[in-house]
Amino acid sequence: MTGSLLNKIWAVLWKDIRCEFRTKDTIASVLVFSILVIVVFHFAFDPGSDMFEEIAPGVLWIAFTFAGVLGLNRSFVREKEHGCLEGLMMSPVDRAGLYVGKMLSCLVFMLVVEIIVLPIFSALFDLPLVLPRLWLIVFLATIGFAGVGTVFSALAVHTRARDIMLPLLLFPLIIPIIIAATEASEKALSGGAWSDMAMSLGIIGAFDVVFLIVPALIFEFVLEE
Repeated sequence: MTGSLLNKIWAVLWKDIRCEFRTKDTIASVLVFSILVIVVFHFAFDPGSDMFEEIAPGVLWIAFTFAGVLGLNRSFVREKEHGCLEGLMMSPVDRAGLYVGKMLSCLVFMLVVEIIVLPIFSALFDLPLVLPRLWLIVFLATIGFAGVGTVFSALAVHTRARDIMLPLLLFPLIIPIIIAATEASEKALSGGAWSDMAMSLGIIGAFDVVFLIVPALIFEFVLEE
């Protein structure tokens, strides 16, 4: 990447960060939703049972998945509602750079929520707070989630039923990475070795590569109404 392209990507990313931290509407709603899901599951099961530990990874990724979709739904809505989407498309930013900037903003918002939610999750489910392998899994899976989610968010924003359209388009495609992340998280929480997570991490890594490269190539067509 040239310095000019990096500057343009940073401009798109910084614009979204400034807008979000001025209103805090996306992060606040996503954070509340994530914590609510974890708290509900915490009180739905007996903390002393074996099932409680078994469902912990699933609960974590249910919270992240639905909260992520909620946040992605807002990715292009602000520009669409204020008539700025056309201006964004006319800006002197390469479509691949525009995709990377928007994807990074989605990634940043999701990571902020996850950094807050993970300690709460660890406390409620009586798990160690410092679990480097779990944090790594969450980070890698979130990259792929944000990558594919940004594309479908841009696609769904042109539809009238965008709140419904995004989950319908996104869920079938993110099932592999969610399953792999859940399985890897279960191994990490149970103290498994890296070799036990090799296949799941391989799936997550392959997903990340594919859904960072392909969307950047087709994003120009995705933005067209």
